[in-house]
Parts: sequence; C-alpha cells; structure tokens
Amino acid sequence: MTVAVDDIVAREARHVLQTYKRNPVTLVRGQGVRLFDADGREYIDLLSGIGVAAIGHAHPGLARAIADQAQTLIHTSNLFYHPLQGELAERLATLSGLPRAFFCNSGTEAVEACLKFARRFWFTQGAPRSEFIALDESFHGRTFGSLSVTSDPHYREPFEPLLPTVKFVKTNDPAALAAAVSSSTAAIIAESVLGEGGIKPLTPVFAAAIKDACAKTGALFIADEIQSGLGRTGWPFHFQALGLKPHLVSVGKALGGGVPIGAALISQEVADTIKYGDHGTTYGGNLLACRAALFVLGEIFDRGAAENVKKVGAVFKARLGAMAVKHKIVKEVRGSGLMWGVELNRDAAAVVPAGLAEGVIVNRTAETVVRLLPPLVITDAEADEGLSRLDAALDVVGART
Repeated sequence: MTVAVDDIVAREARHVLQTYKRNPVTLVRGQGVRLFDADGREYIDLLSGIGVAAIGHAHPGLARAIADQAQTLIHTSNLFYHPLQGELAERLATLSGLPRAFFCNSGTEAVEACLKFARRFWFTQGAPRSEFIALDESFHGRTFGSLSVTSDPHYREPFEPLLPTVKFVKTNDPAALAAAVSSSTAAIIAESVLGEGGIKPLTPVFAAAIKDACAKTGALFIADEIQSGLGRTGWPFHFQALGLKPHLVSVGKALGGGVPIGAALISQEVADTIKYGDHGTTYGGNLLACRAALFVLGEIFDRGAAENVKKVGAVFKARLGAMAVKHKIVKEVRGSGLMWGVELNRDAAAVVPAGLAEGVIVNRTAETVVRLLPPLVITDAEADEGLSRLDAALDVVGART
C-alpha cells in the first residue's frame, strides 16, 4: 500500500476537528500484536488501541465473521427482532451474572445508560434519588452524564455546569465513602481498576466498603468495566475478583474487537423498573456489531485467550518488577493480568516517543503513568520482545536526567 503521509497529515489539518494530539506515525496495517506504519516500520502494540484490539489486529476469523455478516444483513433498527442480540445478551449474562443487557455503541454510552437506569429505578420506587458518588481520579467518558462522574477538572471545566448532584470521594478510602453515601444517593459508580487514573485497582477493603454502603442506604452500585472487563485482568469482569455484585455494569472497548459496540448490563431488580421508551439507540445492537462481539467473546472465553492472560500476565509482572528495580525513574508497578501501569517519578510523556523509536506502542495516563493494555492473545515471546523494547525506552528517558 502506497500512502502519502504528508497528504494525510495536511488533509486532517484542514478538515478534521483538532481534538486529538496525534503521535507522528501513520499506521496502515496490523497483524496479531504487531502494527506497521506507512514506511513499513514494525511496532509491537502494548496498547491494543486503548484496550480495544483484545484478540489482536486483523484477526482472520473476526474478518471472516464481519465480511459474512456484512454480506447478509448489517442493520435493521431496534424496531424488529434479529437473531444475534438475544444470543449476545445471554452470553454476557452468563459471564457477568446480570441477566439483562442494553446495547449501544461505546463505553461512554453504556455509562450514560447506567446513570439513567439508576435514576429510573428510584423514580419507580416513588422516592426519586438524583445523587451519584464517584471517585477521585475516575474517568467514565466525555458526554455530559459520563463527564459529570469523571473527576479531572481538565475534562470538566470547559463544559460546566454538569450534573450538580455528584460527589467525589478519595479512591480506596472507606471512611470517605461511608461519609458521602446517604439515603439521597442513587448509585455509587466506580471503575474496578481505574484506567485513566493510572491503573489503580480498588482494594478489597474499599470493595467491602462499597458493599456495606449499598446495604445500609439502598444505593445501587455501577461497576465500570470498560477497560478492566472481558478477561483483561484474568477474570470475565474485575468486580468478580473483588467479591462485588453490581446492579449495573458498563462494557465497551474490547467487546467488538474494533467494531463499535457497548453494553449496559442490568440486574433483574433494576430491569423490572425500566419501561418501553425509557432509553433507545439507532445503531446499538445491530447485527454486524453483535456478530463481531460474539466472535470476540468466543476467542476470549472459549478458545484460550482468557487462560493466556493468566499465563502471560505472570511474564508482565516479573519483567515489570525487574524494570522497577533497574530503573531509578520507576516509582511503582501496578496491575494484574494484562492491565499494567508503570508509575514514574516524573511526567511519563517522554516514554511514548522513546517507545516508538524502539518499536513499541504504549501511552501515558495520569501524567506519570505508562499504561500497558496489550492484546490478550500476546505470547510469552512477544511479551518478552515488547517489554525489552520498553526497557530500552526507559533507558533512554532515564539517561536524560
């Protein structure tokens, strides 16, 4: 494929809304855990499109499933039945323990649905509650509802006023949570592992505090599993590792393997309060997206990817632990499975271009954290190669001071 990179950049500069600060790389092809740019340079992808390409790039089975469905029927609207929504909802119910699903197009839309359904639940009880409790360092999306429960002022301030009934509490502080939740609280929302906040798992003690606060006040619990779900940490959903039983769960990113799809998973208790017309979507749950999601879930949970996470996750834990000892700039390593954060004692921005120069793709989040979300199908050898390239990038960044 011949690509005029300068033409691509110039055209975007003229016509694409400048909301993204792109890296100076034009990616044109993928294969498994590897990506290739317009100059033919190869990279090991330890980010998987921010957790999306869970089964790797250009997976031939996913490509066949998408092509077959595209030649059969892509979209009908939700005015009609089709055979795949129920099948996908049933699969997600089995994995999560929540019997109902509402399909949408992204994780952000899934959060919006969860917030609406939580308020609908209390409206139906005849005792409306509007308040939400969210966590410092949280990120749930950029639409008005999801942004309202996202803590970073950088995202929030240009668009205020947002929902006025949101309280933020310190992550993993049980006392702060207990003090904030009351009989006015519609729901607590939390990522099981904070992603944009720097790969910070909820502690078992804090998970117990969520459970206790919900039991005492009746507040619902919304688990945001957009990054940490679908096998990423070795569990179908990370709330299961914490012993939590949410009333609502938001899912996105990896679900379609690159085909846009999200889902709100819903307990029967909440589902019983939802009426026709309470929420809706034009594209959500279309045949193409559902077909892709069913294939992706099959690869993860039936054909070995979830088991691979546990095996290769141990490689990441060991190698990253060794890097923390080797590199003085590394402050802490956090994570599990194939979801890791390497916190530095300085801004981590320089690691991204240094990684690209070494042929590895990572990104920086929470200013000081290098985030790793590799495809769940990465092999031991590929993990070793990719982490060696990251090690070299850290050598370069560390040598600058």
